[in-house]
Amino acid sequence: MDMAGKSAVVTGGAQGLGLAIASELATRGCEVALADINAGKAESSAALLTSEGKKAYAIAGDVSTRSGCAALVAGALGKLGKIDILVNNAGVLHTESIKSTTEEEWDRVLAVNLKGVFFMSQAALPHLRKSPAPRIVNISSLAGRMGGYKTGLAYSASKGAVISLTMGMARQLAPDRITVNCISPGTAETEMIKGWSYEAIQSLREKIPLGRLGRGTDVAAAVAFLASEAAEFVTGVCLDVNGGMFTG
Repeated sequence: MDMAGKSAVVTGGAQGLGLAIASELATRGCEVALADINAGKAESSAALLTSEGKKAYAIAGDVSTRSGCAALVAGALGKLGKIDILVNNAGVLHTESIKSTTEEEWDRVLAVNLKGVFFMSQAALPHLRKSPAPRIVNISSLAGRMGGYKTGLAYSASKGAVISLTMGMARQLAPDRITVNCISPGTAETEMIKGWSYEAIQSLREKIPLGRLGRGTDVAAAVAFLASEAAEFVTGVCLDVNGGMFTG
């Protein structure tokens, strides 16, 4: 799946799944913009990819507001010149109980995980429409499929909504030839779970039929397929990459 000449924007691209996705797309020939709220981390990650012979640029910004999304898209265009692929990966984890979840925390999680997906897509639409093979790939979660094991309900609700949003966008953007799909990863070995106890991680591992946590490369490979021209007739799909934790 050669992607030479394509330009991709990956939100939350400075680390974890986002960096793995950006690296995979760049390996296949894409120019990638790593859009992230952590400017320093985005710069260092882009420099790392560049040192490997890949074409990568850092864009600092915040997806939790419409204006922030518009600024990120504008910044990406300044580096890439065009947008063929948008990967909405930026997200924040939430593990609070129902009782301890505050309104402020609920709003923060929904703003990043859901509003960011919608308004990044909205801002990118005029530019995606100019692409010969436009793609949007959203990153949901196993928690969005079945409510989660260790995640809070703000996180689970936001990721479930991403699946619904993906389906609706796929239908509405089909006349523009823009395919819209999502990935629902299971728990992966990323920075997002570094604060979890060994016991919590081991408990999750035991629930996975294939016997291990996910890796960034697992998700990145799935994104690369959905972003490729090989997937031109695939839209509105939620692809589960979770080792068998959810099937259906």
